[in-house]
Amino acid sequence: MAWGAVVSPEFRAAVVDICDGLGIDPSWLMACMAFESAYSFDPAKRNPGSSATGLIQFMAATARGLGTTTSALAAMTAVEQLDYVRLYFKPYAGRMATLADVYMAILYPKAIGKPDDYALFVDPAKTYQPNSGLDADRDKKVTKAEAAASVRAALDRGLRPGNVWSGS
Repeated sequence: MAWGAVVSPEFRAAVVDICDGLGIDPSWLMACMAFESAYSFDPAKRNPGSSATGLIQFMAATARGLGTTTSALAAMTAVEQLDYVRLYFKPYAGRMATLADVYMAILYPKAIGKPDDYALFVDPAKTYQPNSGLDADRDKKVTKAEAAASVRAALDRGLRPGNVWSGS
């Protein structure tokens, strides 16, 4: 499991259980959480520019929709917060066929199942500017593949010695 060596056995077991229910590779969810939490797996990790908090950077409105708050999420242990990760991903179960799809569930759910060249954010839409850093080829649009590239790098990094957990 990518990043499995840097989390607790309880965390790993919960991730495997979540991913079994979602029908996805646990390494994919781990890569997304690593990237979203700035490689900390800290349930209190906050984005300085928004309300985003925790393992998958729950926004305040998303937390409310799940019956909690970002403050409550930040006060949880990582294992406790995984219950909300599970709840968040549940509507997408069976629909995520790739690492990019898992990340799209977090970033832009409409793109789940879309091709890699699907445009998520296009200039001059107001959503483009805050996401323009993802526009690798600077063509004024962020594609699913461009957005998922950082998570792909997080997966690769998570599979390196010292980060990967092989179950032994």
